[in-house]
Amino acid sequence: MLLKPISDVIQSLDINTIPTERKQTLKPLINYLKEKNKTNEAIRLNFICTHNSRRSHISQIWAQTLAAYYKIDKVSTYSGGTEATAMFPKVGETIINQGFKVVKLSEGKNPIYSIKYSENEPAIIAFSKQYGDEFNPSSKFAAIMTCSSADEGCPMVFGCDKRIAITYEDPKQSDGTPHQTETYKNRSLQIATEMKYVFSSLN
Repeated sequence: MLLKPISDVIQSLDINTIPTERKQTLKPLINYLKEKNKTNEAIRLNFICTHNSRRSHISQIWAQTLAAYYKIDKVSTYSGGTEATAMFPKVGETIINQGFKVVKLSEGKNPIYSIKYSENEPAIIAFSKQYGDEFNPSSKFAAIMTCSSADEGCPMVFGCDKRIAITYEDPKQSDGTPHQTETYKNRSLQIATEMKYVFSSLN
């Protein structure tokens, strides 16, 4: 059972707003999930961006949440970067506003966060790390490239059995502007809508 505010957000998302060409971009991920489901294999998704600070975290969080919402078992989501920085604070603020419970577990330059989407499911542990960090799977996972610079700058993702480019515009461009809150909200909802489309396709 998801936290009610998150369920309310998910129910408000309209997958019919996703453009046809974007659905084609999402199709390889849907096919990968269907293949794994068919053979009852564990599904591991590692969302990769350059700094593992914004888009990769948001994608990891919503993918895990939508898998739970549609009762797709054996899904574990991760995130990483070509370099480690920190989860940008605005990401935490944005998802709190969308119903998640976020607790900072450590301080420092790269804090660790606990992110709850359900009272009974394990929390997502979020912090910035390289995609090959020991916290992440080393084999039998899909590498989802969420930014074009990581996709171009990371020609090989060792251990993955599928590499899929699903890139998003960086909300960072709004930092320090009056549009920042709205931009992060919209990017998060775009990712949530697309993950809803992906996981609803498996039922």
